[in-house]
Amino acid sequence: MATRHLARSVVLQSLYEWDFSGRTGDLVATVQRNIDEFAPGINEPEFVWKIVNGVVQHLSEIDAVISASAVEWPFDQIALVDRNVLRIGVYELMFADHEEVPHKVAINEAIELAKNYGGVNSGKFVNGVLGTVYKQLEQVSAESGGASPLVPPPQSEN
Repeated sequence: MATRHLARSVVLQSLYEWDFSGRTGDLVATVQRNIDEFAPGINEPEFVWKIVNGVVQHLSEIDAVISASAVEWPFDQIALVDRNVLRIGVYELMFADHEEVPHKVAINEAIELAKNYGGVNSGKFVNGVLGTVYKQLEQVSAESGGASPLVPPPQSEN
C-alpha cells in the first residue's frame, strides 16, 4: 500500500473512531495508536497529522459543504465511514496544497477509501458528492479569476 494511501487509511480509522464516540475521545491518542498499530515506520507521519488537524480545524465548514453537496441525504444519515471519507476528500479539495495533492488525486483516493471501507455503493456516493464539490470549486474559481474562494491569499509582510 502506498504511503499516502496508508496515511489516509489511518486518518479514516481515527476520524471514524472519534466520530463514533461522539467526538468525546482523545483524538490525538487515537491517531497515534492507529499510526503505531497500522502504519509503524510510515515514511510521512506528518501527512497523517496534517489531514487530521486540517479536518478538525475546518470541520464545520467541511460538514456544511458535504450537507450542501449531498442534498438527497440528510447529513446525520450518511454512514459514518462515508461521512469521514468525505471529510478527508473535501478537506483535500478545499484546503490542501493542490501542488502536493492535486484535486483528481484527492477524489480518487477518497473513492478508493470508500470502496475499501464503506458499503457496496459508497464509492459511487463519494464520487458523486466530491464531483459536485469539485465542479463548484472550479466554477467559483473561474468566476473569481482563479483565486481560491475559500482560502485567503497570503498577506504580504511590510
